[in-house]
Amino acid sequence: MTTATVAELAAQHGRNEAYAYLDERTKRNVRRALLKALAIPGWQVPFASREMPVARGWGSGGLQVTLSLVGPQDAVKVMDQGDDASANASSMRSLIRRTAGCRETTATSEATIIQSRHRIPEIPLRADQLLVLQVPHPEPLRRVVPNDVTALGHHADRDYTPAWLDLYDDEARFGGPRTGADYPVMVEGQTLMSPSPIPRHDVLRLSRRPHPILLGAGRRARVTALPPYTTVEPLAFADRPLAAERAEEPCGRCGSTTSYRVQSGSRYELGAAVGEGPWHCSDTDACRTRRENP
Repeated sequence: MTTATVAELAAQHGRNEAYAYLDERTKRNVRRALLKALAIPGWQVPFASREMPVARGWGSGGLQVTLSLVGPQDAVKVMDQGDDASANASSMRSLIRRTAGCRETTATSEATIIQSRHRIPEIPLRADQLLVLQVPHPEPLRRVVPNDVTALGHHADRDYTPAWLDLYDDEARFGGPRTGADYPVMVEGQTLMSPSPIPRHDVLRLSRRPHPILLGAGRRARVTALPPYTTVEPLAFADRPLAAERAEEPCGRCGSTTSYRVQSGSRYELGAAVGEGPWHCSDTDACRTRRENP
């Protein structure tokens, strides 16, 4: 998109504010950071995070990434824990549509940009689609390293001994990971990365995807990226591979036994869904697609 196109769109909509909410200087800063992140998969790249009309930690980083890349020809989908109709997803989708003049959609197959919190769409994405993940804590060593300066030294030396010790402690004391999400992964066998608080079901689906994945953390002012076909493996011992969550029952709507399923009335504790009631697919669009095309 050219500067003339942006000016024309702003005049057409009759508004004085910047196209797609952010000013062009800010968007260029975000795009430069994303190019650096794509060049070094899994590496945390700082950027000048701006105040957004959402609370920090509720998707401001992912929103800045989306607004820096969206154009009027795009169709944008925003999902929150797989749901298209949540207040957070609906509000962000409306903001993007109103400020960028693009089209909004809830269908994964129609979207050119998918912004997601806590889930990866279950419908396989194409190479021409872009997945943006919201990340509250981009530092995978935050539980075991006291400060960011020390953590940066561990990343520079590729020394992830504290993370391995923490993993061993989980195995010895709990028999597995103590949390249901935010599980660290190794990118191309050398860089430790936090993949956003997605469930283990989705962590196991990160590797060798045909489309780019961009991760934005607004509160910590960091972006991370995975180029297409990047190898991503969960941090795990050879004799204790990471296992996906197991739902107790098939989806009560589409009957799926392979999707990530949660219970009706679920609440999230430490990233894991806890609830009472019938089980159903977390990804509402994938569930609807299976019902329409059994």
